[in-house]
Amino acid sequence: MLIREARIEDWDAIWPFFESIIRAGETFTYPLDLSREEAEGWWMVKAPSRTVVAVDDSGTVLGTAKMNRNHMGNGSHIASASYMVDPAHGGRGVGRALCTHTIDWARSEGYRAMQFNAVVETNTRAVKLYESLGFEVLGTLPEGFRHPGEGYVGLHIMHRSLLAD
Repeated sequence: MLIREARIEDWDAIWPFFESIIRAGETFTYPLDLSREEAEGWWMVKAPSRTVVAVDDSGTVLGTAKMNRNHMGNGSHIASASYMVDPAHGGRGVGRALCTHTIDWARSEGYRAMQFNAVVETNTRAVKLYESLGFEVLGTLPEGFRHPGEGYVGLHIMHRSLLAD
């Protein structure tokens, strides 16, 4: 698996799984009716932020991540990231590889920590992955997310220092 900078032509491969994940409404706080054009603008970020794709040997896009500063001004030393893995390629380490890549990127860019602002507590695979990579739940916004099957569930705020390993 190779993780490389996303190119605009990658959007055609990203959009189908991006759309299915968003429309399912189980893991992201994005609008369920987000259009392709709006989604592209939100996901395919410009420098100094970064969007990457994980591809296999044949060039098939397996997943994607975007990384950015979490806040501006005096909070701009904290990074954030978001991840989407094509469900057809789940369980193969794509999410772990993308998450590790974003941690390495944030550290190399001089960020002191990473923070995830809205990890749906019922997204247990993601929570377990993040915890295995050193993130901890700082707090949970009770009923902060309206899950289509579970009802109102919490949104975790997760954090990881980048200063020491």
